[in-house]
Parts: sequence; C-alpha cells; structure tokens
Amino acid sequence: MIQKHLQNDSLHLHKCEQLAQEINHVFPLSNNVINAIGKTQREIFVPRGFKHHAYKLDALPLSANQWISSPLTVAKMSEALQADNVDSVLEVGCGSGYQAAVLSKMFRRVFTIERIEKLLLEAREVFKQLGLSNIHTRFDDGNRGWKAYAPYDRILFSASAKEPPMHLFDQLKDGGILVAPIEENGKQIITRFIKNGMKIKVERLEECLFVPVKEGVQK
Repeated sequence: MIQKHLQNDSLHLHKCEQLAQEINHVFPLSNNVINAIGKTQREIFVPRGFKHHAYKLDALPLSANQWISSPLTVAKMSEALQADNVDSVLEVGCGSGYQAAVLSKMFRRVFTIERIEKLLLEAREVFKQLGLSNIHTRFDDGNRGWKAYAPYDRILFSASAKEPPMHLFDQLKDGGILVAPIEENGKQIITRFIKNGMKIKVERLEECLFVPVKEGVQK
C-alpha cells in the first residue's frame, strides 16, 4: 500500500510538472512560480467529479457557487506578486485552497481568509493532508484583512472588485505589492499596486475572470 501511494504521488507530481511547463509555454514564468506549480497537486483541491480535468487549463466549479481558478490564472496572479526574497503573503479569498498551496512554496508564511465556512473547512483538511504547516487560515470577511499579523510583504486579493479595499494598503509593508482583479469597462484586469509611502503605483497586467467580491460571512 505504501509503495502504491508513493507511485501515485510520483505520478501526480509528474502531472504537476507537466502542467507548470504547459503554462510556461503559454505565459512565461519565473523559476519560482514554475517550481511552486510543479510541486502542488491540483487534483486534491478539485471536486471528485472533475478530477479528470484537474491538470487542464480550465477553471472548475466548487460548492457554494464558487470556482477553483484556472491554473493559468493562478500562475499569472502568483507571478504578479514578484515574490523573490520576501517573507509573508495575505490571501483574501481562500476558496479551494489551491492558490494558497502554491503560495506556500513561494513564501515562508501564508495567511489566507475565506468568508464561506464550508470551503475553508475543506481547504484546511487538504492543507493538513499535504502537511502544509506554513498556511494559517481564518474564517472572516476578507475585506477586513487580517490585522494581527500585518504588515505583509504581499497581498493577493482573489475576487473581482472596482478597487481593492483601501484599508488593506494599511496592512501592506512600504514597498509591498497588492495584486487584485479589477473591474474596468466590462472586463477584469489583473492589477498590481505597489506601495511607496503615501503613493500607490498602479500597473495593469492581464485579463482574467474571478467571482465578484462579497461582504460578510456565510456559514
């Protein structure tokens, strides 16, 4: 049984590495992101009926009318963080937990918030199965952030909005980066915000598709 389990892990990791290379051909990635995608088993985060689609470049449905983002989108968001030589990241919108798992290979500490309790409980169980002890989770309205561990080197906002909640910038280190899908002219654009003192530099990067941000929690 142990040998079979190891063989299955080896097979899954091979699929992950192939996925990372496929994404890299479509959208060039840094070695940091290639390594993170290549070592994160997407299949374990995907609902049972869709596991045969786990390594395709498609978004897939979750419970509670939510989605697990396309691995291509996850890679683009991760790349936009410019995560070399930084320590902590706050993710707003844990969802399936796949993005947080990828980030756990790129950051020493990952803090992730989810407003839908069912999704967070499922993600926590997967993190436990995978031994991802550097991911810290919170059930809350992510729009408020997680002040107790601020300031963060990076913040990833995983829901579309006309603009990110401005108080999240108070939880971002000076020189830090916040990445969010911003709604503009009927489209969603992955947007990078770079904090420099009281000024925020804005860089529009790639089109994307996320569920819209909501307030409050759902039990």
